Amino acid sequence: QEKLVESGGGLVQPGGSLRLSCAASGFILDDYSIGWFRQAPGKERELVATITSGGSTYYADSVKGRFTISRDNAKNTVYLQVNSLQPEDTAVYYCAAGGSGGNWVYWGQGTQVTVSS
Repeated sequence: QEKLVESGGGLVQPGGSLRLSCAASGFILDDYSIGWFRQAPGKERELVATITSGGSTYYADSVKGRFTISRDNAKNTVYLQVNSLQPEDTAVYYCAAGGSGGNWVYWGQGTQVTVSS
């Protein structure tokens, strides 16, 4: 079965960095656009960044300049480098795979990012 697994979350201090990973199995990740989402308690799920199969990227205004999305097709993995983390970045981060129509068809289970002193 098609599966996405996120990893790399954890507890960091304000100003710290993490590299989140989204590893795909059961399908070729490069055939899809990949999105990173996050959801904090009491808030709606928010699209953070996307990368298309052609390599085009998108970032939410709140993370632009701090977060970077990238692909490693040989490892069938997409990464989200998150820098200059702030407490408001605290959330569960999810990756999803989708086609060109904006439909996200596969989702991971999420990885927790907590930013606190």
